[in-house]
Amino acid sequence: MPSLKDLRNRISTVKSTQKITKAMQMVAAAKLRRAQVAAEAARPYAARMEAVLSNLAMALQGREDGSPLMIGTGKTETYLLVVCTSERGLCGAFNSSIVRLARERINRLIADGKAVKILCVGKKGFDQLKRLYASRIIEVIELRGVRQLGFEHAEGIAQKILELFAAGQFDVATLFFSRFKSVMSQTPTAQQLIPAEIPANAPAANLGGAVYEYEPDEAEILADLLPLNIGVQIFKALLENAASEQGARMSAMDNATRNAGDMISRLTMKYNRSRQAQITKELIEIISGAEAL
Repeated sequence: MPSLKDLRNRISTVKSTQKITKAMQMVAAAKLRRAQVAAEAARPYAARMEAVLSNLAMALQGREDGSPLMIGTGKTETYLLVVCTSERGLCGAFNSSIVRLARERINRLIADGKAVKILCVGKKGFDQLKRLYASRIIEVIELRGVRQLGFEHAEGIAQKILELFAAGQFDVATLFFSRFKSVMSQTPTAQQLIPAEIPANAPAANLGGAVYEYEPDEAEILADLLPLNIGVQIFKALLENAASEQGARMSAMDNATRNAGDMISRLTMKYNRSRQAQITKELIEIISGAEAL
């Protein structure tokens, strides 16, 4: 049974931890507002980019001179999985849920006899994936120390992917990230980057009855837009991840703060009972000694 001093030390330690988790919760709440605004602002641009690509792709249907970024290499033997996670922990199941989705895809592809390569964006995803797939990880891109995500960060990742594709290192590239819904809900998402996955229900351009001609032609426009689209989609994923990370951290620290409060209550009750039992024992010893005299 722990002594009264041990109980006092434990209560003091838990109270210190509670102060830290409460402070982290407040910091995450402040960062979440900015991250959520940035993520929501990026969604319309990314959606409009997909709509433009869809309209251009429809105009090129049946032609054989399409960009490999649109039509692929004609093979599906080698897959590149770009797994985006955070650089820090203490954010609940945020990183684990993304890695779990990626791991399920990796295992399924390996079972089908496909070659799998992994590009990790973020230290936490690498730490989890290296336990089983260290030989398949080709590079780790860390964003540690980045205070404000900019398009240049996504552009660097996109350039690396395009270089690997141009060198024939893979046939299909898929991006893994967490889509932000709310503080309590973040959805792990897999999005195919190469070949470009054009949604079938993408909204058609409203031409207002007018007839448009492309100058230069659709193929040349796509040659410029497709590489840009990869950077745009990665940038959107990084912003979604940033908002999801802060939301998950805020929720996790709130739970930790409340759990610390419950633990303090239990330890305090145990301390009071032990102290009362010790006082009672001392009184009994004094009374027994007095009666013996």
